[in-house]
Formats: sequence, structure tokens, C-alpha cells
Amino acid sequence: MSSVLYDIPGPAARVRNRTLGMVGTFVVIAIIGFVLWRFYDAGQFSPRLWEWITYINIQYLLLDALWATVSAFLVAGALSLLFGAVFACGRLSDHRWVSAPSTLIVELFRAVPLLILIFILYYGLSQGVGVDINTFWALVLGLMLYNGSVLAEVFRAGINAVPRGQREAAYALGMRKTQVMTSVLLPQAFRSMLPTILSQLVVVLKDTALGFIILYPELLYQARFLGSQNQLGSPILPVALIIAVLYIGLCLILTGVSRLVEKRLSQGPRSGGAKPADPEPTAPQTPSGAGFAGGAPN
Repeated sequence: MSSVLYDIPGPAARVRNRTLGMVGTFVVIAIIGFVLWRFYDAGQFSPRLWEWITYINIQYLLLDALWATVSAFLVAGALSLLFGAVFACGRLSDHRWVSAPSTLIVELFRAVPLLILIFILYYGLSQGVGVDINTFWALVLGLMLYNGSVLAEVFRAGINAVPRGQREAAYALGMRKTQVMTSVLLPQAFRSMLPTILSQLVVVLKDTALGFIILYPELLYQARFLGSQNQLGSPILPVALIIAVLYIGLCLILTGVSRLVEKRLSQGPRSGGAKPADPEPTAPQTPSGAGFAGGAPN
């Protein structure tokens, strides 16, 4: 018996896969244990290196940095989704004067590294054009241009992946292209695009750490500041571990929200009206003369 992509494993293969899984889990646990032991042996778990986390001012500093990271992510994520939707529609347009510039913009900002975009927006605009821009908007606009271009390709590919018969049937019903896009193509494409959109939003969240290059006070910037303080014992590794836990928590929250949205979409629309009653069964009709041989029934 086989599936579309691979043969379903038999009893021997299942035992082999289970054994390999157990061995792999043991290897991963052993590596983590060795790393933790090396940290302990190097004195990274000494109370002096972790005393900084008990200071109330440092806790407020980390909360401010966390909010700076989250606010940059929320604005950049929303603008990236909007940018991607607009330019995906532009690339799908039948008008050459719309699709050609949209394609050029998307391919341009996909090709330029994000760090260079941030540098151009923060330093280039002020020195070359004379437009002053603060660190928040330099970071947000850089994230929007790069990740929005990637999302534009995700949206375009997802819409094109919908079977062609769906749009042809909609056009045959007399629907306009805008109606076909919003009512037929997008609802079907969004379910298949959701995992990729989530992955790109996680990239947006992690790329906010590049803001420390232009001195935006996000988590990595504050981690670098705290880790270099000699009066705290230069706790570079402990600070990095705390910051990593914060990023992991943010990514898990984003994953949970995405799964909730995906679950709601998989349930489909809920009907507000009453369920229609089943039609009453009708008595079977006997054909005329069937079952009677030789005259009327008794």
C-alpha cells in the first residue's frame, strides 16, 4: 500500500524509524547536556553573572526593549502584508503598464539585502536627499520593502495555484475580475498560503534585531549594552540566553495565533439560520399491474 508521495512503511520499517527516532533524541539530549555542562564548568551559571536580572531598572529596560521589538514587528508586519497584497495584484494585472512596474519593484527589493536597505533609508536619505528619518521608521520601512516583496511572490504563487477551472467557472457566471479575485480565488488561496505567510512573519520578527545597527533600542541592542557592563560582570551569555527565550516566546505566540486562525478557517462559515428539515419520505409507488397476475387482488 502506498500514498501519493511515499510507500507506507511496514512493520520492520516502523521499528527501524522508531529506533532511529530514539537514537536521534538521545543524541540531541546528550549534546544539550554537554553544552550545559561546559557552561557550568566555565562558570556561566554563577550567581554573580545572573544577579543583573533581579534589578528592577534592568527589568524595565528589557520590557521597553521588548515593546520596541513588538511595535516594530507589528507595524512592519502589517505594512508588509499590505505591500505584498498590492504588488501581487499589480503583477497579476492584465495591463502591462501596471504589471511591469510592479514586477520591477518586487524583483528589485527582493534582490537588495535587508541590511543595505536599512542603511540606505537611515543614512542615505538624510545625507543624500536631506530627509530626516528616525530609527523606528528606517527599520520598519526596510522590513516592509524586503519582506513585502517576498510576500508579493507568495500571494501571486498562491493565487496562481488555484485550479484554473475555478476562475473560468466564475467568469462563466458573469462575475467581474475583482469579484473573482475577492470571492473565489483569495479565500481558496489563503488557506494554502497561511503557513508560508506565518514563516515570513517570523522572519520579520527576527529581522527586527537588525535595528541595533542603527541604534534602535530593541532587544538585541539592549542585550549588547547589558552584556558589556563590567559592573555587572559582563554577562554576555546570560543576557543572550534571556533574549533568546524572549524571541522564542514571541515566535510561539505568533505560531499559536496562526494555528487558531487556520483552525477557524478550516471550520468554514457558520450558518446563522436553522438547519433545513429533511424531506419527508414518500411511499414507494407500485407500477400499474405489477405483482398481479390473472386479475384483481383478493
